[in-house]
Amino acid sequence: MAEDRAEDEAREEQDYRLDRALVDLVLDAVEAGDAARLTELLEPLHAADIADLLEQVGGADRRAFLRLWGRKIDGEILSEIDESIREEVIGALPREVLAEAVRDLDSDDVVDLIEDLQEPQQEAILDALDEADRAAVEQSLTYPEYSAGRLMQREVVTAPEHWTVGEAIDFLRAEDWLPDQFYHVILVDPRMHPVGYVTLGKLLSSRRDVALRTIIEDSFRTISVYQEEADVAYAFNQYHLISAPVVDDDDRLVGVITIDDAMSVLDEEHEEDILRLAGVGEESSLSDTVLETTRQRLPWLFVNLLTAILASGVIALFEGTIEQLVALAVLMPIVASMGGNAGTQTLTVAVRALATKSLTESNVWRVVRREAVVGLLNGAAFAVVMGLVAMVWFGEPHLGLVIAAAMVINLLVAALAGILVPLTLERLGADPALASGTFVTTVTDVVGFFAFLGLAAAVLL
Repeated sequence: MAEDRAEDEAREEQDYRLDRALVDLVLDAVEAGDAARLTELLEPLHAADIADLLEQVGGADRRAFLRLWGRKIDGEILSEIDESIREEVIGALPREVLAEAVRDLDSDDVVDLIEDLQEPQQEAILDALDEADRAAVEQSLTYPEYSAGRLMQREVVTAPEHWTVGEAIDFLRAEDWLPDQFYHVILVDPRMHPVGYVTLGKLLSSRRDVALRTIIEDSFRTISVYQEEADVAYAFNQYHLISAPVVDDDDRLVGVITIDDAMSVLDEEHEEDILRLAGVGEESSLSDTVLETTRQRLPWLFVNLLTAILASGVIALFEGTIEQLVALAVLMPIVASMGGNAGTQTLTVAVRALATKSLTESNVWRVVRREAVVGLLNGAAFAVVMGLVAMVWFGEPHLGLVIAAAMVINLLVAALAGILVPLTLERLGADPALASGTFVTTVTDVVGFFAFLGLAAAVLL
């Protein structure tokens, strides 16, 4: 039974990944120049899967793919392609194909598509839009980067606040410009101030004579056009929003943000935090070239080198002590390693809590105290283990006491550094994930070596 369940889970997981055999068949069709076979293979795939395929293959295969099948790429595929290769793909498409593709996109997707492109490519896409759509996109591009104004779509379904359900339904049936996906009808007053919204489900399940204002949702809230998109994503997640109207400085309706865009931002924020914690660059991607990847990682590796030299300088202070007792050289990496791992555990929890706004001024010192106690308890537990190991291994009881004390000190310091470093960075206006790992590791290495070797010099020699 357990084996069957494991097989089912593995099969379900595989259903959401590109099959390696399919990728090989696609590459074979590209190499053979067989456009018909390539179309047959790609026809059942979702646009996101085709975008994934373009991201996973090498640059030469991607260019050959685009030469053979580029004319069939539509706007949905373009909007799913990762930013790291988007400019390359757009540059390879004929102008008329690109024009046809972007005409099918909502304004928010067009903004997302072109905001990071070079000006010539931006102009090529804008030229493909009709006058009204181009004006809407250009207006969105005037808002600050990473703001709600960049995230929103301008296609908004509205109704006067005095309408009935019947009037709203007749309006929706008569219009052909409606977005492909929308979740609310936003009620506005005569000055275009949003006053509430009605879900499509409530609209369709109510009698025609019911006033719209009597069935508005309690979850209604507006978002400033200048609000940071990270805060927008937090609001959607915190208050379980499906869509939210965006207003300007005069509280006039200018657009709407839907849950798919908000969750994309949330996913990007999580990805950036992970990449920053690892020091690999927030824009790192599997499709990056060797030189791009090297350029992104080299600066933080250089910082790590400097911190490693600092830790080595601490060891050099006790060179004579190590020469007299070689066992110290064997044991001191254990103290530093345990401190580094403990610090990383606390750091990961702290950065995540700061990102989700769970760690605030009201609970910060309670959390700091908790982490300090956890560090002490873990330090005490591993002090007993390593103290016994050192005594048995080297036959020196005092050495066991030294490493036990150093373990308690370093795990306590690691726990405090893991939470205080990201908190300090946030207070200074920096991203808590940025460089936190490097600083925490430096603290645990320096303190671990100094505590262990300093205690050894005082007790054993």
